[in-house]
Amino acid sequence: MRFTTRVLFLQLLTVATVVATSSVLFIGMSIMQLRDEAENSALMIARTIAAEPEVREQVAEETHLHNDPPKEELAQGYLQEFANQATESTGALFVVITDDTGIRLTHPDPNRLDQPVSTSFTAAIEGREVIVWERGTLGESARAKVPVFAPDSQEPVGQVAVGFERAGVLDELPRILLYIGAAALLALAIGFAAALLLRRRWEQLTLGLQPEELVVLVQNQAAVLDGVGDGVVALDTNGVIRLSNGVANNIFEVRDAKGMTLAELQLAPDVVADLEAGNARDGVVVHGRVLYLESRSVDRGGQELGSVIVIRDRTDMVALSERLDSVRAMTSALRVQRHEFANRMHVASGLLEAGRKDEANDFLHTMRDRGPVDYPLTGADLITEAFLQSFLGAKSLEADERGVALQIRDTSLVLGTVVEVEDVATVLGNLVDNAITAALHGEEPRLVEVTLLDEARDLVIIVADSGPGIEPGIDVFDHRPESDPDPDRVHGRGIGLTISRDLAKRRGGDVWVIELGGADTGRGAVFGARLPGVMEPGEYVNYRQEEE
Repeated sequence: MRFTTRVLFLQLLTVATVVATSSVLFIGMSIMQLRDEAENSALMIARTIAAEPEVREQVAEETHLHNDPPKEELAQGYLQEFANQATESTGALFVVITDDTGIRLTHPDPNRLDQPVSTSFTAAIEGREVIVWERGTLGESARAKVPVFAPDSQEPVGQVAVGFERAGVLDELPRILLYIGAAALLALAIGFAAALLLRRRWEQLTLGLQPEELVVLVQNQAAVLDGVGDGVVALDTNGVIRLSNGVANNIFEVRDAKGMTLAELQLAPDVVADLEAGNARDGVVVHGRVLYLESRSVDRGGQELGSVIVIRDRTDMVALSERLDSVRAMTSALRVQRHEFANRMHVASGLLEAGRKDEANDFLHTMRDRGPVDYPLTGADLITEAFLQSFLGAKSLEADERGVALQIRDTSLVLGTVVEVEDVATVLGNLVDNAITAALHGEEPRLVEVTLLDEARDLVIIVADSGPGIEPGIDVFDHRPESDPDPDRVHGRGIGLTISRDLAKRRGGDVWVIELGGADTGRGAVFGARLPGVMEPGEYVNYRQEEE
């Protein structure tokens, strides 16, 4: 049996169950309503009769005198005639009036006059009203029992009992059942028609595919889209995204890219144009991530269906490359330092062997103050941390070769020790390299100034250059294509700075532009960075006080 047929039967069964349940509930409520109406009618009639002055007077007389008149006399009396008229006018089964001992003063059957009632009358004689369903001499009925009070008194002297036959109470039930049945059949017909329409619409939307076949399609799609580490975006012929996997959504920082365009994903116009033309793009920076985008057209039977874009996140690879370059520079600096230090130790050893102790002592003190290597780094003695001194020393050699002076400002103070050397080398190296490049585009003297401060486990870096500054409105952290003709953009092309800022933000810090600089200020750009958790806190030592 086809799935749509099973769904049709299930819907019909559901509708039938709901209709049947509703019908039973309505029938039950109708019966309860009819019973309530009969009970209320009996009570109102009994109250009206018990409040009749003549009835109260005659019942009180019979109760007080206890004449016990014969049934023939009662049958011709006022009370019997009054009760018969009330029975005919109200359609009640009976109207029975008794004295305080339960002796019938009225009854539809004259032969039962002057006899005690067959049901309890105690409550009414005690002055209480009662509504009950009981079986008496005339069968089961809904009856109300109301006390009869003596004239001008609250003394119960008898009771009035009014009853409605069960069959009479349910006289309206067939008509109600007819209406409920008609409504149930109409609901079933509507449910059947709706189920047929739903089945037809289902088959139109699924092209006649059954759920088992749809499950296979979904599994294949999930295997293709989510089983790969690359982002995948499918576009229709209008350039609107119709499908995107989780990797792509995470890269573009959207919950679901479906219904968006490439431009809405913050891709540059030239990137969008290349992708629409079927060309691949590398080094595209979006939300701080370096991407490789490859576009492929999709067609079936000669009909163009759109295109698929494969997105590869190369951020980690570029960041690793940046770190590798920094490590290479640091390794080179340490190698030079070790070689130079060995040479100086040979000099010191030679002076000691020659007995020239004073010269050896002066030489060692000079090494302590200037460091083990003579880097062209102005203010090198301001930084005593070994890694930072060596790293900036190596950078000063590179800057000196390019005609730029690297200087550590006297406001620098680093008391701790660098424990995350790779992160510090990546961020500090990028900022210094960009500053050196910018200084080459400025006027003499070409200078790069570095300020280093540590606060507990945080390292703060400030790098200023003597270059032309940054043009207002230019985001140096945004990647520009290689074909960018603007020669004034000297602060890199966004990848290194983007990687550095992303690395800092992952640690809870940031990299930002402190001052744009420019011709109006006479200064170059100033960058700042804060790297949390990269330092091992050190203790403050007052060297001047120790010397004293």
